[in-house]
Amino acid sequence: MIDRLLLFPYYLILGIRHALYNKGFLCKTREAEVPTICIGNITVGGTGKTPHTEMLLRTLQRSDDWGFRNVAVLSRGYKRKSHHFQQVATGDTATVYGDEPVQIKKKFPAVTVAVDKDRIEGCNFLCHPELLQTSKKARKCVHKEMYPAEIIVLDDAFQYRKLKAAYNIVLVDYNRPLNKDMLLPLGRLRDLPSRLRAAEAVIITKCPHYMEDEDKAEFLSGLGYKDYDPALCEATNKKGGRQKVYFTCINYQPLEQIYEEGDTRYIYAKKLILFTGIAKDTPLRMFLSDKYKIVKHLAFSDHHNYTGKDVRAFEAASRACPTAAIATTEKDAQRLVDCQKVTPRLKERLFLVPIEVAFLSELEEAVFSSSLIDYLRKYQQQKNVE
Repeated sequence: MIDRLLLFPYYLILGIRHALYNKGFLCKTREAEVPTICIGNITVGGTGKTPHTEMLLRTLQRSDDWGFRNVAVLSRGYKRKSHHFQQVATGDTATVYGDEPVQIKKKFPAVTVAVDKDRIEGCNFLCHPELLQTSKKARKCVHKEMYPAEIIVLDDAFQYRKLKAAYNIVLVDYNRPLNKDMLLPLGRLRDLPSRLRAAEAVIITKCPHYMEDEDKAEFLSGLGYKDYDPALCEATNKKGGRQKVYFTCINYQPLEQIYEEGDTRYIYAKKLILFTGIAKDTPLRMFLSDKYKIVKHLAFSDHHNYTGKDVRAFEAASRACPTAAIATTEKDAQRLVDCQKVTPRLKERLFLVPIEVAFLSELEEAVFSSSLIDYLRKYQQQKNVE
């Protein structure tokens, strides 16, 4: 009760902001010229936006509707040193463009990946690349070959109310449900839990690899949902509306080299040195602990930029346990390669842990894909009529 009183001003401000946007009083909400899919959350970090963005890209690429179209991803590029609109290439660095956009571009080289804090401006440039030649804001953009986007995936834009996405996907961490969290600064919520109802689809992430339908229904009831139908992947929210709801889990993959010099024999080591700069690394540590004895864990803040001092700490840990491999996350690896202080000795034993997300059932995966594609098809038909 005390926390609700202390946080009342935050609830009030957020409520007024959303009400003004919903009524069109604060700022006119705009839509992009092409369909947009937003992947966002209501908490600060740790829900798995990047692997779910990658999952969404795979879904689009496999579909008959979008598999042969120009797909683009637009991100803010958190903690990047560049400004305004920038297009990301496969050889670009996390320091300039952000770790998540660089990671996505390396995995999906055929997809256009760009960063821009102004999502409306970013969508405009993606739809009309020729404007980059004359725009003053994009004068420092390195002009690369770019085809007009036919669909745009918006990474972490659910709170960007100026742009209305065609399809909103909101992620909720199974291990930290919204009903057991609080608004910043006392908790990790950066938006009102009621905003969950504004999504076309809700994905509960980081679930156990198997859940009974009763377990899913019980979890959803804590979020205010009822009448969960596992066959349709739907539940009824507090306002009586039906929403698509899915459950996904994390699948970690075998270690991969970060550098070409990496000695793959270290993958079979019994001991491991782990360093992470992500919001929550507990699942990763649990996964690695099944195969390795973690002799040293160096934890850094989310999106940490690695320095020579950090490299020296890795060197010291490596000397203390010379037979151990050194592992980190995919996102950390993107930032580490920007550090010029990594020694040849470290490069031999540095590895990343790839991550993918999977639906808890083939039915959920099929319903997600068909529902999304059908929604986008109807959206385009409606726009063509207008």
